Amino acid sequence: MNTMLSDSVLFPILEEKYLQDLEVCGTALDLKPGEILYREGDAAYCFYVVLKGQVKVTKQLGASEIVVTLHHRGEFTGDLSMLTGGVAQATASSVDVSRVIQFQDFKELLKGCPRSIDLFVPALAERSKDLEVRLRQQEKLAALGKLSAGLAHELNNPAAAGRRAAKQLNIAIASLQQNMLSLRGKHFSAHHRQLMGELQQQAIAQANSKSTLSPLEQSDLEDELTDWLANKGVKNAWELSPSLVSAGIQPSQLETLAKDMESEAFSEALVWLEATLTMNGLVNEVEQSTSRISDLVGAIKNYSYMDRAAVQEIDLHEGLDNTLKILHHKIKYGVKVNKEYSTKIPKISAYGSELNQVWTNLIDNAIDGMDGKGELTIRTGLENNCVLIEIIDNGAGIPSEIQSRIFEPFFTSKEVGKGSGLGLDISRRIIIQKHQGNLRFESQPGKTNFQVRIPLTIDNQSKAS
Repeated sequence: MNTMLSDSVLFPILEEKYLQDLEVCGTALDLKPGEILYREGDAAYCFYVVLKGQVKVTKQLGASEIVVTLHHRGEFTGDLSMLTGGVAQATASSVDVSRVIQFQDFKELLKGCPRSIDLFVPALAERSKDLEVRLRQQEKLAALGKLSAGLAHELNNPAAAGRRAAKQLNIAIASLQQNMLSLRGKHFSAHHRQLMGELQQQAIAQANSKSTLSPLEQSDLEDELTDWLANKGVKNAWELSPSLVSAGIQPSQLETLAKDMESEAFSEALVWLEATLTMNGLVNEVEQSTSRISDLVGAIKNYSYMDRAAVQEIDLHEGLDNTLKILHHKIKYGVKVNKEYSTKIPKISAYGSELNQVWTNLIDNAIDGMDGKGELTIRTGLENNCVLIEIIDNGAGIPSEIQSRIFEPFFTSKEVGKGSGLGLDISRRIIIQKHQGNLRFESQPGKTNFQVRIPLTIDNQSKAS
């Protein structure tokens, strides 16, 4: 009986000889495009074997309909409910002009052809399990969408308000600083005020553009500036130096002021300069923080494709970038990301939120494989008529003894509580069954490369959920 099975347990393909035998036992039906074979919830429904064309199986989930699979010649419909007497778990319809063999009573078919039991029953049982896993996955995605919508709404308004306030605060502080400088005119001449204003603007520009110093470099420059200021008679120089060094101020920039001013006035000028630079830095920090919140809100919305059609034209690079933003909390502590994106990648018609789930699983696994520290490379390109996406890490690699099992449902090499064993299984289903692509990997110590191939042109009717 095993000779009648294809490599797929879920969707075995009947051999031609066996198809001919079944055609004699059942009733051949010619179907028009869109014609329904059975509907979800039907108490009694027939068993069908496809001879010609395609039969689409769909499942209603809330307000949306998901495509479970598409049956071609030699494949058959149904799940375990046909044996247990339950209702139909899905709806079957003809995609185009099709021809099927109909069996009114599935149990009678098994009685009349006992050798069919070893073929049909395992497949129907696996389909029931498979459908349950898919529905759980869809429910999680729907929950993520709702959570993202609520989170985006709650975060976006205060983030936007914070950004506006930070900009207005910046303007107000600049005006206040200028007024403060004018009020202190008894110490500073017009020429001094001009020099101080120019120095302030130089420092602000340097602070916004300069590269971050290492702790050792920062400490050395602070000591140098503290000694220089102390020699100029500036009181509490050690308190002023950190902010001035952080803003990129060097002794050479202060030399003109020090020569033109008395020691007391020069000290007061530096106190004013340090205070203004500190306030400017705090305002910039608030603005950058609120901008970060807004960026995350946008990334979450794009990541989950909220309020958008399930299938749409998507930018793969945008999806990868949004996934990196979502996982930034795991990347920022020691993972260097190299993005080698091809400029020739077009938009493709796909299920965006579910592809992002694939990128999340693969990138998250790569980070874990490097123990959070290493080099992650994301590479895209065209290969034949497919888009190729590679997720590469330089971690310890996948042990050879478990490589054959990593796509098995519920198999995980992670510690208890850290992995469900469903990430790669779900990813493979999304890529293979829904996008007609493939998911492969190569792994050795120091390099693991997961390769996703997605056809540029996908038959939307045959995408499975």
